Amino acid sequence: MSERRGEIEFAVYIPQFQLSFEQIEERVIAAEAAGFHSVWFMDHLEAPRAADVATFEPFTLATALAARTSTIRFGFLTLCNQFRPPALLAKIAASFDVISGGRLELGIGWGSFAEEFARFGVPDDPPKVRAAKLVETLEILELLFTGENVSYEGTYFQLHDAKALPRPVNGRIPIHVGGVGPQLTLPIVRAHADWWNVPSYGGHQLDELRPAAGDRVRISLQRPIGLVLDPAERDDVERVLLRRFGFWGGHTFGDPDEVAEELAGFASRGVELFILPFWDRATPASLAAFAREVIPRVRTIAG
Repeated sequence: MSERRGEIEFAVYIPQFQLSFEQIEERVIAAEAAGFHSVWFMDHLEAPRAADVATFEPFTLATALAARTSTIRFGFLTLCNQFRPPALLAKIAASFDVISGGRLELGIGWGSFAEEFARFGVPDDPPKVRAAKLVETLEILELLFTGENVSYEGTYFQLHDAKALPRPVNGRIPIHVGGVGPQLTLPIVRAHADWWNVPSYGGHQLDELRPAAGDRVRISLQRPIGLVLDPAERDDVERVLLRRFGFWGGHTFGDPDEVAEELAGFASRGVELFILPFWDRATPASLAAFAREVIPRVRTIAG
């Protein structure tokens, strides 16, 4: 059992496709009203397996929503490091953090889909190169967030007396690195991340992989949720959950007691933040019910 460093928090993941801006806005406002810690978006130039569906650019979307909210934080699962040079990313991230009043959680990774890279002319480097580029990006972000003049001589990126202003509200931005790969990803988590974001398929490996991630980092877990509020709808909820998230390799399904028990089990193993895609795409009613029926139970069981 890992020691927690604060109250267990809950976030909602809303992939920004197959929903209008108005529908996303409605869900984010509902999540804030229900007391969710944060809302998270994906980072793709096209929706995975749905190239013909409109997909919003995540920072643009989050900036618009930050202007319509006041407390909920914003994150990304995960920003693709290949899409933005590190100096540009530092400028975008710090600008958003200041505009939002310090509400950014910077989730970033080295991967994406080869087909997406090919279609949009993004370099599809070998995994080791992409991982090495991510390390340099994280080093550069930390340097530029100081607001000092920075020179950096890396294998892939170089800076010459560069200065990035504004600085983030709190001097730096929490870094989330996702994945469970022991060769490339976990060494990056251990050296550079504030948070280790565990994909749903890696939930059963928490205890096994934690030593490689290191005791310093905090743990968040992605977990699709199928919350059953009416027993008569149980089969329908499960059917939709599996159709939308069965390929994720892990999900949590059941009535409020069942869902709370399973999430509390992960909390007892060190998870402090749950990032949750909902079976019904996070309707306001579902978010309110989860906040009312599940969150207090999880916190009570986990102590």
